[in-house]
Amino acid sequence: MARTPRTTARLTTASAAVAAPLLLTLFAAAPAQAHGAPTDPVSRVFACSPDGTSSGTAACRAAVAANGSPFTAWDNLRVANVNGRDRQTIPDGKLCSGGLPAYRGLDLARSDWPTTRLSPGASLTMKYVSTIPHTGTFRMYLTEPGYDPSKPLKWSDLPEQPFAQVKDPALTDGAYRIRMTLPKDRTGRQVLYTIWQNSSTADTYYSCSDVVFPAAADKGGDGGGASAAASPTRSKAAEKQPARSPAPTSVSPTPTPSVARSAGGAVPDSTPVAADADPASGPSAPMLAGGAAGVLVLTGGAALALRLRRR
Repeated sequence: MARTPRTTARLTTASAAVAAPLLLTLFAAAPAQAHGAPTDPVSRVFACSPDGTSSGTAACRAAVAANGSPFTAWDNLRVANVNGRDRQTIPDGKLCSGGLPAYRGLDLARSDWPTTRLSPGASLTMKYVSTIPHTGTFRMYLTEPGYDPSKPLKWSDLPEQPFAQVKDPALTDGAYRIRMTLPKDRTGRQVLYTIWQNSSTADTYYSCSDVVFPAAADKGGDGGGASAAASPTRSKAAEKQPARSPAPTSVSPTPTPSVARSAGGAVPDSTPVAADADPASGPSAPMLAGGAAGVLVLTGGAALALRLRRR
């Protein structure tokens, strides 16, 4: 049967009607581009995602409940056309979600978010996972001293300028590795806030990584967080010093074989070092007696010899 123009038009319309739902499904399933989020120090969105390791914690359960859905798209927290106007675009109290309703659970004011332990003033290499390379600038902010994690994060909690900024780092093995030096004056719980402003797309990414610094009293010892007073072991500086024996006395009797010594040559505290005599008291009584007897013998012999000569 020959097809008329009217028949062809009807067939084209029918084909488009059948194909449209299929195309919509394919577009919905296709991944969006320019994904990324920090995994070390771990960001809230990754920690609480199905791919993270903290999804079962109380904070993550509360975040998912407030969100209404799991953080499956943990690498897609982005806002278009910000163009550096972050403080004008992202509202106070919604910094961790970027103001996006799909991520609102990340803005909960809690003090039990999964954290990464850091040291003040230390060098840090952030691992920022990304599936597609893009050019752009990373800006890192750390909440000010005195930050209260029980209150929603506000722009006033962050300094005006980032403490570190890196432009166009290389994507290696699926991640950007960004080196930075941490501020020296932070203690307790803080938020490492990262802004990634793309230059190859119109998107800007936002993320909150909860971190904890040791308290001032915990910085002694080996720096591992335990105070020196609580540690039963010696400090590293003391361990490097060789054990010293007590200073020798002016009279040093030979130790008896029964006196045990440590490997470093130091005498244990429970073992007497030598005799109890005071070295400043001079020779012992037997030595004085023997010396006096010798003087008497010599004196008597000299007197006898003098008498024999006179005879």
